[in-house]
Amino acid sequence: MNSIEYGQLLVFQTIAREGSISACARTLGISVPAVSKSLQQLEKKLGVPLFQRSTRKIQLTETGIQLLAQTLDAVDTLAMAFEKAKTLAHTPTGTVRITVSQVAFSLILQPIYAEFCQRYPHILLDISINNASVNLIEERFDLGIRFGNLLEEGMIARQLTENIREGLFISPDYAKRYGIPKTVEELSQHRLIGYRFITANRFHPLTLVVDGHPQVIDMPVSLIINDSEMVIDAIQQGLGIGRIFEPQYERLINRENLLPILEPYWQTFQPLYLYYQPKSQNAKRIQVFIDFLMEKGKDLQFVETQGN
Repeated sequence: MNSIEYGQLLVFQTIAREGSISACARTLGISVPAVSKSLQQLEKKLGVPLFQRSTRKIQLTETGIQLLAQTLDAVDTLAMAFEKAKTLAHTPTGTVRITVSQVAFSLILQPIYAEFCQRYPHILLDISINNASVNLIEERFDLGIRFGNLLEEGMIARQLTENIREGLFISPDYAKRYGIPKTVEELSQHRLIGYRFITANRFHPLTLVVDGHPQVIDMPVSLIINDSEMVIDAIQQGLGIGRIFEPQYERLINRENLLPILEPYWQTFQPLYLYYQPKSQNAKRIQVFIDFLMEKGKDLQFVETQGN
């Protein structure tokens, strides 16, 4: 069957369904003469009439009834397959590679990535946690989430949070055993839960704001770990003074096991940004993720602004 024959068959079936040539023309969006001509050509090709015509109505002949019964399911199947193909063509698919710092994953992605995967099952999220600076182009990532001071030049950046403070915390048990430091100078008599960046293998020094200026504070270290969740656990177990970003602390369920100390001296970090190459928005799978993140950001009280 060629395209002309398929078109004639479609016209025939539509006349049968709608009950008239004029109704068929309206349904298919073509002229009445075009419908009549198509039907005449089909009947001529078959050598038999398919309809009995009168001034009042049009009825299928016996041959017409048989032809409709034998072809209706096949044409319907083709139509459904065509519609499904169109739907798939507009369905975002593929892999979205995202690089995030550990705090960015905890604050931004962890609350929402499962919902994204459920909403868009044809998109595969490839999430890489890395606290070091990452070049999206060189390492072939589609998107990144980093503090503002770590963004690459030439990227589109969308602010996700306000400035973030890094707080100092102890457990109630630690406070009972060793007391609560009231001044920066007293920290030398206490122990710090050290943090080492996973990728850079670099110790994260304790920095506090003293007299309006950042100052590195030397403290004895009780242990060194490279995971923020482990830091929280170590604080709660009374192993020393640990650092937690303020939004992470605010989202914890068991905050009563963590006591903030020396708040006036806490260090402030730049906001977290989503960043990506300008051309990345042309890929539907990436744009879908960007739209989803900004949509959920409103619910999670992220900040939605445009910047560079």
